[in-house]
Amino acid sequence: MGFSVAVECSYPMAEPKTSSLPPGLPVPVDDGACNHLRGMRIPSVALRSTAGRSVDLAAAHGTTVVYVYPHTGRPDEPTPKEWDLIPGARGCTPESCAFRDHHAELRALGAQVYGVSADTQEWQREAVGRLHLPFELLSDADRSWSKSLRLPTFEFEGHVFLKRLTLILANDRVKNVFYPVFPPDLHPEEVIRNLQTERPTG
Repeated sequence: MGFSVAVECSYPMAEPKTSSLPPGLPVPVDDGACNHLRGMRIPSVALRSTAGRSVDLAAAHGTTVVYVYPHTGRPDEPTPKEWDLIPGARGCTPESCAFRDHHAELRALGAQVYGVSADTQEWQREAVGRLHLPFELLSDADRSWSKSLRLPTFEFEGHVFLKRLTLILANDRVKNVFYPVFPPDLHPEEVIRNLQTERPTG
């Protein structure tokens, strides 16, 4: 399944702190679906990367930021108006662009960044090229990784999508969870503030 998110970001973004989302979107609420994640060990699952390799997040070392998103659209395919009515569904492209624009700051804080969705590897590669993403997107198309973590999902037009959330990993364990995430285009700044607060000093 594919459709476009009507609002795309330019490269580079002239005003990365300015929201590129339409007004009046429904705000997602915390339904408790991620309360179990903090402290969990990441399952050893090989995820296909847009770099043409397999990535096992359970083998990660140090700090890893994993932002989970529902679906990245394309400019040549219209977005169903019903998509915008789902709390938290809209904003995958602006979120990815924001992580792109703040990538150097995240790397300076010692964090590796990955995006994960149930989109196919081919679909994600198009997004990486078009949006000039400096990090890899990982495909959980069969949802084996997300099912192991019991990540929340929603259905739309007969397809299952992952709800938007972000995991901060310390080696192979979940150190922190952001859920729900809103607005998604400003979320990387929230992640940076968290990493700065928890960074050792002295």
